[in-house]
Amino acid sequence: MTSFDLAAGARVLGIGVDIVETARIASSLERFGDRFLRRVFTQAERDYCASMPHPARHYAARFAAKEAVSKAFGTGIGAQIGWRDIEILRKATGAPCINLTGPAATLAESQKVIETLITLSHSDHYAVANALVIAQI
Repeated sequence: MTSFDLAAGARVLGIGVDIVETARIASSLERFGDRFLRRVFTQAERDYCASMPHPARHYAARFAAKEAVSKAFGTGIGAQIGWRDIEILRKATGAPCINLTGPAATLAESQKVIETLITLSHSDHYAVANALVIAQI
Protein backbone atom coordinates (compact mmCIF):
# COMPACT_ATOMS: atom_id res chain seq x y z
CA MET A 1 0.00 0.00 0.00
CA THR A 2 1.19 3.49 -0.80
CA SER A 3 0.76 6.21 1.80
CA PHE A 4 1.22 9.96 1.62
CA ASP A 5 1.76 12.64 4.20
CA LEU A 6 -0.71 15.14 2.83
CA ALA A 7 0.56 17.79 5.23
CA ALA A 8 3.98 17.56 3.54
CA GLY A 9 3.07 19.32 0.33
CA ALA A 10 0.54 16.96 -1.24
CA ARG A 11 -3.20 17.23 -1.72
CA VAL A 12 -6.05 15.13 -3.02
CA LEU A 13 -6.73 16.44 -6.50
CA GLY A 14 -9.82 14.28 -6.92
CA ILE A 15 -11.58 10.99 -6.33
CA GLY A 16 -13.66 8.97 -8.73
CA VAL A 17 -15.81 5.86 -8.63
CA ASP A 18 -17.64 3.89 -11.28
CA ILE A 19 -19.71 0.72 -11.42
CA VAL A 20 -20.40 -1.24 -14.59
CA GLU A 21 -22.73 -4.13 -15.31
CA THR A 22 -20.62 -7.00 -16.60
CA ALA A 23 -23.44 -7.95 -19.00
CA ARG A 24 -23.18 -4.52 -20.66
CA ILE A 25 -19.51 -5.10 -21.46
CA ALA A 26 -20.19 -8.70 -22.55
CA SER A 27 -22.85 -7.35 -24.92
CA SER A 28 -20.43 -4.80 -26.39
CA LEU A 29 -17.85 -7.56 -26.87
CA GLU A 30 -20.44 -9.69 -28.65
CA ARG A 31 -21.88 -6.89 -30.81
CA PHE A 32 -18.72 -4.97 -31.71
CA GLY A 33 -15.86 -7.39 -30.99
CA ASP A 34 -12.39 -6.13 -31.85
CA ARG A 35 -13.65 -2.69 -32.84
CA PHE A 36 -14.86 -2.10 -29.27
CA LEU A 37 -11.72 -3.62 -27.76
CA ARG A 38 -9.32 -1.54 -29.87
CA ARG A 39 -11.26 1.66 -29.17
CA VAL A 40 -11.29 1.27 -25.38
CA PHE A 41 -8.40 -0.96 -24.29
CA THR A 42 -4.65 -1.03 -24.89
CA GLN A 43 -2.97 -4.14 -26.25
CA ALA A 44 -1.61 -5.01 -22.79
CA GLU A 45 -5.11 -4.78 -21.31
CA ARG A 46 -6.57 -6.92 -24.09
CA ASP A 47 -3.84 -9.54 -23.65
CA TYR A 48 -4.43 -9.73 -19.90
CA CYS A 49 -8.24 -9.91 -20.08
CA ALA A 50 -8.22 -12.45 -22.91
CA SER A 51 -6.03 -14.73 -20.78
CA MET A 52 -8.65 -14.88 -18.01
CA PRO A 53 -11.39 -17.55 -17.75
CA HIS A 54 -14.11 -14.83 -17.75
CA PRO A 55 -12.71 -11.96 -19.87
CA ALA A 56 -15.84 -9.77 -19.68
CA ARG A 57 -15.43 -9.39 -15.90
CA HIS A 58 -11.89 -8.12 -16.31
CA TYR A 59 -12.79 -5.82 -19.20
CA ALA A 60 -15.65 -4.43 -17.10
CA ALA A 61 -13.32 -3.74 -14.16
CA ARG A 62 -10.88 -1.91 -16.44
CA PHE A 63 -13.71 0.02 -18.08
CA ALA A 64 -14.91 1.13 -14.62
CA ALA A 65 -11.32 2.02 -13.65
CA LYS A 66 -10.86 4.24 -16.70
CA GLU A 67 -14.13 6.03 -15.87
CA ALA A 68 -13.13 6.40 -12.20
CA VAL A 69 -9.71 7.85 -13.09
CA SER A 70 -11.21 10.31 -15.57
CA LYS A 71 -13.73 11.40 -12.91
CA ALA A 72 -10.92 11.85 -10.37
CA PHE A 73 -9.26 14.22 -12.84
CA GLY A 74 -12.57 16.05 -13.16
CA THR A 75 -12.78 15.59 -16.91
CA GLY A 76 -14.59 12.35 -17.68
CA ILE A 77 -13.72 10.51 -20.88
CA GLY A 78 -13.84 12.88 -23.81
CA ALA A 79 -11.93 15.88 -25.09
CA GLN A 80 -9.12 15.88 -22.51
CA ILE A 81 -8.69 12.16 -21.78
CA GLY A 82 -9.34 9.27 -24.14
CA TRP A 83 -10.04 5.63 -23.30
CA ARG A 84 -6.55 4.36 -24.16
CA ASP A 85 -4.81 7.30 -22.42
CA ILE A 86 -5.58 5.46 -19.15
CA GLU A 87 -4.05 2.01 -19.01
CA ILE A 88 -4.80 -0.40 -16.17
CA LEU A 89 -1.82 -2.66 -15.49
CA ARG A 90 -0.77 -4.93 -12.64
CA LYS A 91 2.21 -4.66 -10.34
CA ALA A 92 4.30 -7.77 -9.63
CA THR A 93 2.21 -8.18 -6.47
CA GLY A 94 -0.98 -8.36 -8.56
CA ALA A 95 -2.23 -4.97 -7.38
CA PRO A 96 -3.68 -2.78 -10.13
CA CYS A 97 -1.83 0.34 -11.19
CA ILE A 98 -2.32 3.17 -13.68
CA ASN A 99 -0.20 4.13 -16.66
CA LEU A 100 -1.18 7.51 -18.12
CA THR A 101 -0.15 8.33 -21.68
CA GLY A 102 -0.80 11.03 -24.27
CA PRO A 103 -3.17 13.81 -23.20
CA ALA A 104 -3.83 12.16 -19.81
CA ALA A 105 -0.11 12.21 -19.00
CA THR A 106 0.12 15.84 -20.13
CA LEU A 107 -2.87 16.77 -17.95
CA ALA A 108 -1.37 14.93 -14.97
CA GLU A 109 1.93 16.75 -15.43
CA SER A 110 0.23 20.15 -15.69
CA GLN A 111 -1.68 19.45 -12.47
CA LYS A 112 1.48 18.24 -10.68
CA VAL A 113 0.10 14.75 -10.10
CA ILE A 114 2.48 12.58 -8.08
CA GLU A 115 0.34 9.44 -7.78
CA THR A 116 -2.85 7.94 -9.13
CA LEU A 117 -4.21 5.13 -6.99
CA ILE A 118 -6.82 2.63 -8.15
CA THR A 119 -8.70 -0.27 -6.69
CA LEU A 120 -11.06 -2.53 -8.58
CA SER A 121 -13.34 -5.44 -7.91
CA HIS A 122 -15.67 -7.59 -9.95
CA SER A 123 -18.26 -10.32 -9.58
CA ASP A 124 -20.48 -12.21 -11.99
CA HIS A 125 -22.73 -9.19 -12.49
CA TYR A 126 -20.83 -6.01 -11.61
CA ALA A 127 -17.41 -4.41 -11.69
CA VAL A 128 -16.45 -1.40 -9.61
CA ALA A 129 -13.41 0.85 -9.40
CA ASN A 130 -12.32 3.70 -7.16
CA ALA A 131 -9.54 6.15 -8.04
CA LEU A 132 -7.65 8.73 -6.02
CA VAL A 133 -5.39 11.35 -7.61
CA ILE A 134 -2.70 12.94 -5.43
CA ALA A 135 -0.93 16.15 -6.52
CA GLN A 136 1.73 18.47 -5.19
CA ILE A 137 0.49 21.67 -3.61
